[in-house]
Amino acid sequence: MKPRITVITICVDDLEKSLHFYRDGLGLPTKGIVGQEFEHGAVVFFDLEGGLKLALWPRKSLAHDSGLPLGAPNPTELILSHNVASRSAVDALMSQAEEAGAVIVKAPDNTFWGGYAGYFEDPDRHLWEIAWNPQWKTEEVGV
Repeated sequence: MKPRITVITICVDDLEKSLHFYRDGLGLPTKGIVGQEFEHGAVVFFDLEGGLKLALWPRKSLAHDSGLPLGAPNPTELILSHNVASRSAVDALMSQAEEAGAVIVKAPDNTFWGGYAGYFEDPDRHLWEIAWNPQWKTEEVGV
């Protein structure tokens, strides 16, 4: 298998609410909900850097499509990490997420590995890490 992930899909309970959080609250670009004409097909795609896409899909749709039973979400199963160019960018993005309705799980602080990071949960309890790593060069100057 070549290391070529093209879509990261996170499952949500309320597609409209999650669309609002990611599009209006965090500012991720999207064309909105597509695929509503198909049973279990409604999905939202956000274009990320490098051709990667973030998808939001209802939990019930994934359970139906995969044949697995619908289970309770567990925020410690997966972390989505967003690396920024500075400590102040970590603080700014964490504030933006909180204003959008995120729950701050761990306020930004110095890390054991020499960086600076914090954690928040989105409306469906998906865990996001916002981090500045002094060992990584990030071209972006903002959040």
